[in-house]
Amino acid sequence: MIAQGGTLLFLLIAGHFLGDFGLQSDTMAREKSRHSTTPLQKSVPWYWWLSAHTLIHGGIVTLLTGSGLLGMIEVGIHAIADWLKCENRTTLLQDQILHLLTKLGFWLWLLQTM
Repeated sequence: MIAQGGTLLFLLIAGHFLGDFGLQSDTMAREKSRHSTTPLQKSVPWYWWLSAHTLIHGGIVTLLTGSGLLGMIEVGIHAIADWLKCENRTTLLQDQILHLLTKLGFWLWLLQTM
């Protein structure tokens, strides 16, 4: 059963922090940037790390909402937001605000469809 109301919003936000801070290793956080210069970057390109990270987020959203479409949208938006952060076009705070606004948007959309 999919959670509803405020519980779903809480779970989406908690799921985001789990994906960004609990399930993202230091290696993943560093290597998802194309500017990483570690030897590992030569064997596993940055976009694989970014893809793995964003797919984790998409999976969390899909599990919590029951919507594969929202999961795929999460993958795209999360990838763009993290790429912007890795390119130093946004700050960590701006990145996190964008992620949380995305979750709020999903929640509002789901409330309208329930």
